Amino acid sequence: MFLQAIKPANGPEAIGPYSPAVKLGDFVYVSGQLPADPKSGDIVGTTIKEQTQQAIANLENVLAEMNLELRHVVKTTVFMSDLNEFNEFNEAYAEAFTAPYPARSCVQVAALPKGAKVEIECLVIDTLIYEQQMAASSCGGCCGGCGSEGGCGSDCEGCQ
Repeated sequence: MFLQAIKPANGPEAIGPYSPAVKLGDFVYVSGQLPADPKSGDIVGTTIKEQTQQAIANLENVLAEMNLELRHVVKTTVFMSDLNEFNEFNEAYAEAFTAPYPARSCVQVAALPKGAKVEIECLVIDTLIYEQQMAASSCGGCCGGCGSEGGCGSDCEGCQ
């Protein structure tokens, strides 16, 4: 089968019949990450900021299993139990993600498992092989594979 289940060694146990993430080719679909302690499974923190930080840490654990990082995330979907805490959530989110930020949807839900305030799922693109190819090319990725208009001025074919 082409679908590969990803189960991080340092992640909380799934609380149902699902994989923490599945990979198909370069695409990785990460299930919603609760702010659960990876060892005990208990919700960490009482504030939205603390819970967001833990949910993102759990997301990072899933990504680390594939040698990926938050920079590989292209889309997140955020489920919150109270959108009145949106500004505080955004503060914690902005501490973890950097520009260019992933696309994002954020919705309020009636409740989340284990009484959590937040759950974050995401779509990830595994670009590691392409990054290695670019680093090994004569261009070194200076202009996105020498496809930039006008070139970058280096001596590789696409920039001449």
